[in-house]
Amino acid sequence: MLRAGVVKRATTLADGRELLYFDDPGTTLGPERAIDSRVLDARGETATMRLDVLSGDWITVAANRQNRVMMPSADADPLAPQSATNPSEIPSLYDVAVFENRSPSFGPALADALDGAPAASNPPRGLDDLEALGLGRTRTSVGRCEVVCFSPEHTGSFGTQSVTRARTVIEAWADRTAALSSLPGIEQVFPFENRGEAIGVTLPHPHGQIYAYPYVTPRTTRVLESIERTGADLFSRILEFEQRSERVVLRGEHWTAFVPFAARWPLEVHLMPHRHVADLAETTDAERDELAPLYLRLLRGVDALYDTPTPYIAAWHQAPVRRGRDSVRLHLQLTSPRRAADKLKFLAGSEAAMGAWAAEVAPEQGAARLRAAVESIPEVRA
Repeated sequence: MLRAGVVKRATTLADGRELLYFDDPGTTLGPERAIDSRVLDARGETATMRLDVLSGDWITVAANRQNRVMMPSADADPLAPQSATNPSEIPSLYDVAVFENRSPSFGPALADALDGAPAASNPPRGLDDLEALGLGRTRTSVGRCEVVCFSPEHTGSFGTQSVTRARTVIEAWADRTAALSSLPGIEQVFPFENRGEAIGVTLPHPHGQIYAYPYVTPRTTRVLESIERTGADLFSRILEFEQRSERVVLRGEHWTAFVPFAARWPLEVHLMPHRHVADLAETTDAERDELAPLYLRLLRGVDALYDTPTPYIAAWHQAPVRRGRDSVRLHLQLTSPRRAADKLKFLAGSEAAMGAWAAEVAPEQGAARLRAAVESIPEVRA
């Protein structure tokens, strides 16, 4: 159930993909939305996953993503509301909109061929099947990829939104986390925002994405292994350790932002709830109410570090659907390769090939700079 006065309205696009409108509380938009009258090709076949037997990682081969739109002008923005000259993905003016990606890495087919999508010919057969090693193993990339539009405006990011709009997006994230987690074949749900061309963003429109994976991701698998070796209260101990350090950037009643002890990136900050919650769907009204302005202030502090907006990946790590629910804690990991106003960190041989990182910025130094930047930002109010 949606909270904070947010209203969800469901419809479908011309090719059968789901489109959801999330209306702000007190929205000026009416309840009726235009029908998508475009003539679109049928949805393509689902991508295929191949197993890397050396690492145990599944690699999706999604050739349909080669032809994505690259940095269009405002009058050709595929995430803007449709107009007479722009046959975009969203038929009506909106506050927040969520729809199935037209060029997904996972899906559109699920194991039971929901919503008329083509049936998966070789779906995963559970986690035990996906964890088995062997040469030449393939599976259909069942799952779902969604686009989350934070605003109908052509440019911006999450950090440029109002508190009310940020709260609506948080409701959308929580709603979609619960809905996608309940779909057959889904093992983990990941909301994230890519910001900036240096990250590889292809659209300037303020938006993020949500991936629903058919497996537990490699990063989370490593976290589960660490929890097994050190104890189920690992995240609680991490939070207590960081809160006692000089690396805290921002702290509220329900959330703490900190630069982690072993930060890899020149700019890296984590945001963690004070109590254990497995995902955004488990957060309370009070936690969501505080998260909206606190997260906005953190992002605006990131942008206050330099004269131009900073590229970043904002990744909401959530517990898998069926594993580690009592031990893997929801947390945000925001990372940027920007190490100076005009310099980026590139992953060279040791880091890219071997995963052996070398940090150029001491975490304490990075925390001090970011904390000062955040403190320069007035408290964000509705």
